Amino acid sequence: MDSRKGLIQVYTGHGKGKTTAALGQAMRAAGQGLKVYMVQFMKGWPYYGELDTVAHHPNITLKQFGRPDYVNKEHPEPVDIRMAQEALTHSAEIVKSGQYDLVILDEINVALEWNLIQLDDVISLLEAKPEEVELILTGRYAHPEVIARADLATEMREIKHPYQKGIVSRRGIEY
Repeated sequence: MDSRKGLIQVYTGHGKGKTTAALGQAMRAAGQGLKVYMVQFMKGWPYYGELDTVAHHPNITLKQFGRPDYVNKEHPEPVDIRMAQEALTHSAEIVKSGQYDLVILDEINVALEWNLIQLDDVISLLEAKPEEVELILTGRYAHPEVIARADLATEMREIKHPYQKGIVSRRGIEY
């Protein structure tokens, strides 16, 4: 098998570590000289640790599409829908460009589940992926049709979490 063939990976589930796993893959790819592009859906908070880290790596580009506030699942604001749709359009352009070896669509599964973007558009993006591009989709609630098209699907399952003890998010660990 040609090792340059790009696959589709999905990191989903209710456990911690989906974005972290994708960033680990980005570091591995960049360390081998590959070009990486990460699109963050529904994230606009400027204090995520990965923002500073990837800013210092010439082979990794990260672009956020979101406000620094949480999106209301039941009643998303029009700006949240618009930004998610912009993220999807931008993602499709990046994937189709062939300029990047690895493209990560962080939290796209959540944006889809919360109806900020449409399944048909996500499927179109997957189908338009050039053969050599590796594509990672993260976030809870991965749609069964997305999983069916994936070459690798990993579910992070929460067994125990510090939040259960009242431990809040910690700088450098959760963000």
